[in-house]
Amino acid sequence: MTWHSGWRKADRELKWSFKCESKKAVIMPAASIQDLEDQLNDFAPNARFQALMEIVQRLEQGELSINPEQHVVNMHCHTFFSFNAYGYSPSALAWLAKKQGFELAGIVDFDVLDGADEFLSACELLGVRGSVGIETRVFIPEFADREINSPGEPGVSYHMGIGFTSSLVPKRVAAILDGLHQRARQRNLGMVERLNQYLNPVSINYEQDVLSLTPAGNATERHILKAYIHSAARKYGDPSKFWSGKLELPVQKVIALLADEPAFQNVVRSKLMKRGGIGYVQPGPDSFPQLEEYHKLITACGALPCAAWLDGLSAGEQAMSELLKLLVEKGVVVLNIIPDRNWNLSDPEIRRIKVGNLYQVVKLAQQNGLPINVGTEMNSYGQKLVDDFDVPELQPVRQAFIDGAYFIYGHTMMQRALGKGYQSHWARMHLPGRRERNDFFTKVGYCLPPGKVGLTRLSQMKLSLTPDEFLAGL
Repeated sequence: MTWHSGWRKADRELKWSFKCESKKAVIMPAASIQDLEDQLNDFAPNARFQALMEIVQRLEQGELSINPEQHVVNMHCHTFFSFNAYGYSPSALAWLAKKQGFELAGIVDFDVLDGADEFLSACELLGVRGSVGIETRVFIPEFADREINSPGEPGVSYHMGIGFTSSLVPKRVAAILDGLHQRARQRNLGMVERLNQYLNPVSINYEQDVLSLTPAGNATERHILKAYIHSAARKYGDPSKFWSGKLELPVQKVIALLADEPAFQNVVRSKLMKRGGIGYVQPGPDSFPQLEEYHKLITACGALPCAAWLDGLSAGEQAMSELLKLLVEKGVVVLNIIPDRNWNLSDPEIRRIKVGNLYQVVKLAQQNGLPINVGTEMNSYGQKLVDDFDVPELQPVRQAFIDGAYFIYGHTMMQRALGKGYQSHWARMHLPGRRERNDFFTKVGYCLPPGKVGLTRLSQMKLSLTPDEFLAGL
């Protein structure tokens, strides 16, 4: 195949393959699709790049079978640049979306934008409608006495930016992005120090044992957790007695848990790393960035500040109308929801309550002119590859979820191709109202085919066109 010259440098975007290591990966001509999919998750960028090239070539030659496009989306997938329970890279997630027939897909990583260029370029090559986001925790002083969506942490809120078009950020906000990474690193180092003391004689080295589990040095609690479990397994052939003592659980209970790795990891994380655990430190106002600082980073990149909703049970989320009013005043334009944890529950009464809360927050988002971003996260074992939109519980809100995905895709494509995304001067001048702007970018999303075809179509549009003329042209 003929490789186009560079994976788009528009919007200050760099071809991620330029960052590849000098050592060349070798793909044998007879490599199976499983071999190529495994290579898509290699930590070496050039190995992923070459595997993707081979998959694209085989796809174009009709050698690979893929599912027809389905009316489902997953706009919140963590990659291995933060933590993906399946080990998926940005390229692997783009291929997963193409192979499984997801209508739209998006990545969201904690504290970094490292996967942005790779994912968007892979989506372009494969013909996938894609988006890129970032997630962190922020402190909201106005809710300092109320728990929001971070359990046991009043005033602290998981918060997102969505619709980025590059891994690069303007120099004037680069320090904010760097600060997210540095804060996370310091929290991790403190946790490792406390856990090393408690779990002695089992201990880990952060640089050697934790960062080696990551492709670019951005570790999370889950990486630390894996490192301790591996260390205990290396030290003890049978670590059940060790964990029994440290977790204060009967040995037989630990033996049963060790047979179910996801369940065991969840227990260790809950007992040692979460609130009340030896590795945990209660955060305060200075533990995370202020909301306004985070929004400054997001909007400087032309992206969209995005609130995150958990399940409507906390004191802060029971005052969701008040919270959303505050967040909208501070610049929030999208709301993120993880649907599966709000209906897929064994207890019928809890399911009834949470489904009711889900419907209420969707209605509230619509009243506030907030499109909705949804997904499964994939950063915990057992989470789905995509939501089941056919279940009765999601039928009343399904269209709102899909419309929100197309809105984000429309913004992403307009920003990437022309610099005319939601936050642009052009959009603010021609579409000053929140609802009319939402409607425009949603329609653009529905009009545009995925991949290079859509970008080419936009790039051929005259920059002087009004929004109505843009839609007519599309």
